[in-house]
Amino acid sequence: MGANTSQVSDLSENPSLKALVGPESISENDPFWNQLISFTFISPTSSGDSKLLEEAVIPLAKILIENNPRTGNFGALVRIFLGRTKELKISTECQDQLFIWQAHNALFMIRCLLKVFIREMSEEELHLQFSYQERAPGSCGETGREDLLEELLSNLVHLIVEVPLLDITYSILFEAVTTLLVFFSYQLFHKDILRDGLIYQHIMKGRCLCLTSRLVKTLLYNFIRQEKCPPPATHIFEPKAEGGLLYGLASGVASGLWSVFTLGGAGSKAGMDQEHNPLPLSNQSLLLLLVLANLTDGPDWPNPYRQAITCFRNTQDTSSLPVEQPHTFQINFNSLYTALCEQQRSDQATLLLYTLLHQNANMRTYMLSRTDMDNLVLPILEILYHVEERNSHHVYMALIILLILTEDDAFNRSIHEVVLKNVSWYTERSLTEISLGSLLILVVIRTIQFNMTRTRDKYLHTNCLAALANMSAQFRCLHQYAAQRIIR
Repeated sequence: MGANTSQVSDLSENPSLKALVGPESISENDPFWNQLISFTFISPTSSGDSKLLEEAVIPLAKILIENNPRTGNFGALVRIFLGRTKELKISTECQDQLFIWQAHNALFMIRCLLKVFIREMSEEELHLQFSYQERAPGSCGETGREDLLEELLSNLVHLIVEVPLLDITYSILFEAVTTLLVFFSYQLFHKDILRDGLIYQHIMKGRCLCLTSRLVKTLLYNFIRQEKCPPPATHIFEPKAEGGLLYGLASGVASGLWSVFTLGGAGSKAGMDQEHNPLPLSNQSLLLLLVLANLTDGPDWPNPYRQAITCFRNTQDTSSLPVEQPHTFQINFNSLYTALCEQQRSDQATLLLYTLLHQNANMRTYMLSRTDMDNLVLPILEILYHVEERNSHHVYMALIILLILTEDDAFNRSIHEVVLKNVSWYTERSLTEISLGSLLILVVIRTIQFNMTRTRDKYLHTNCLAALANMSAQFRCLHQYAAQRIIR
């Protein structure tokens, strides 16, 4: 790579990359490292380009896997990154863009290599790749005493929670979040839960544990802020006529380097839309938050990240935090509620909403007390209305959310007091004025009919009927069309 612009087709012949993966060990003090991490790379903006990049990286990574036990170059690259991040917070305050840029590039390369490593080897073998160090020919090759894997994981968490989100730090924060997702992708290649794995142990019980609440809070605020990826010229280097250090990675970072997780599922239009989503950090933060929340409990310890998600409280709550909940924190419920209302187009945002309604009593109470519940319910109804365009997981989550909401009698009463005008996405009939409750009835009945004629899923059918049964005692002032649909 080096100081010039790199293209996917050039990677296999790039002299710096060939030296990195080659048979010769490179000292951490060698000027080579500065050249290696001073590169420009335009990130792919489509799945096709991402595939090309992955295919270009795989042979290089496999050569490194073969040579790294003798050279220790991968560990050296990790230590170069760790060295750059020690002063990252100060660099941010001083607007030291070059320092941040090089740290980002080092992490970008680590992530590219890790994705191949994780697919090719076990966690134990990956741990060895971190521990190999340079050794002279014929030596016994002792590994280093430091646990570089844990050091990297801890460093990434510290980076996410301590470095402020600014234009110049957007890309490195995105890389830190995505690299953690890459580490967790080990589970994708195993049927059994990796409760005893090294990565699981480090995240759940290691040095990262003390940052649990701060990490969850930061990821939630990344989701709340919905910051768009800044244009390249605003966050690292201005273009230079001679090429120079033109930094273009973030110009295409909205799609991510690779699709680490595709929660939309095959054929999901929501999933395809996300490829061009301008909110990469928000999306990746949400994915990481959901992964952390759904890590399985250990035999003797609960998942601390799930504890944090299920017990955080409103910033307006002035009561003292309970001692028996060690990972609790406070966050602005109004901002979170607004973000949830605005982002229900994606199934991961719907899954977060379900998680909070189901497991966080504080957030559930707050949501049910809102007088503008239509802002939350309407996007959920729209998901169900376009059921044929959504994947089954998204539809199920939306329906379960309605089921939880309709368990509250106050909610069932209040939805008939909210009058809507001209619901544009409801196209079966012109509804110039209808209550939220009547619209909810219409959409649920339509979902039942769709299920009876298409999917024939008994659980979907049962949940729809349960939602209607929950609401039935509070039916009042129904729209004429809604009343007709109930009896026909």
